[in-house]
Amino acid sequence: MNPYILTILLFTLGLGTTITFASSHWLLAWMGLEINTLAILPLMCQCHHPRAVEATTKYFLTQATAAAVLLFATITNAWVTGQWNLELMSEPLSTALITLALALKIGLAPLHAWMPEVLQGLDLTTGLILSTWQKLAPFCLLLQICPSNTTLLLVLGTASTLVGGWGGLNQNQLRKVLAYSSIAHLGWMVLVIQFFPPLTLMTLLLYFIMTFSLFISFKVNNATNINSLSTSWSKTPIISSLLPLILLSLGGLPPLSGFTPKWLILQELTKQELIPLAFLAALSALFSLYFYLRISYAVTLTMTPNILMSTLPWRLSSYQHTLPLALASSLTIWLLPLTPAVIALFTF
Repeated sequence: MNPYILTILLFTLGLGTTITFASSHWLLAWMGLEINTLAILPLMCQCHHPRAVEATTKYFLTQATAAAVLLFATITNAWVTGQWNLELMSEPLSTALITLALALKIGLAPLHAWMPEVLQGLDLTTGLILSTWQKLAPFCLLLQICPSNTTLLLVLGTASTLVGGWGGLNQNQLRKVLAYSSIAHLGWMVLVIQFFPPLTLMTLLLYFIMTFSLFISFKVNNATNINSLSTSWSKTPIISSLLPLILLSLGGLPPLSGFTPKWLILQELTKQELIPLAFLAALSALFSLYFYLRISYAVTLTMTPNILMSTLPWRLSSYQHTLPLALASSLTIWLLPLTPAVIALFTF
């Protein structure tokens, strides 16, 4: 893609999110979401592959449906209450419809079916943007309307944690595994969004760091399925050594960074006397941990089948910038001892 066009698209992508962040009017927030959606569509289909075009079409139709429901709900709320302010939602039906529309935009279960299929058709860089940056604007709106619909958010969060853990068990494609991992982590965030919003923001930030590390690791190895990871040790041994730690951090094992948000969320759910939901969330984390361990096994404990006449993979020098990967991997693995400082930062 032409670098000038790419710069304009990335600037527009950031502009749409910023407009949604800064808006207190529903129409302005809706406009920011639409700008954000339209800016990412050319990035999704830039490789001109039929699968990328199909993924772009599915994403556009899904986001257009969510935007239509969101606009209808905001107009209904303005018709009933006479105001367009984001923080003064008093009409229950409109609030529920807006919550469902935002859940469809970020891929919460049971409105998640588009997420694995769309992510499977994209390259890893665009998939990283879709899994991280595109979640910011809808989450900003959810944070502002979350006190109005407690039960709906709990149902969406519980369903997402279970579906995200269960759906990734039989997947061989890494991008689908990452999609179900995104659904599961979003479920953890939605479970606690109404009780402790700063904890949701901290979980979102840590999820972004861990997902960035994982996407860049797969991109350096040029891996799109689990079987292709068996050759990563001969090409990038250092990254292959770090990859299981990144995966286990996503799974939430101590003493890695990913343990922090899950531990605090379970503690908060227990304080709110939601013991069954905390139990289901912990159980779903075991499902997710299984497919993270499966990928770790493929990276570290398997070798590609070779015969005497086969050619070994070359260990060529990588031309990709690995400094962001080094920083993100360090935060993914070693951030747990800084938990008190991180909590103090987000609760200030």
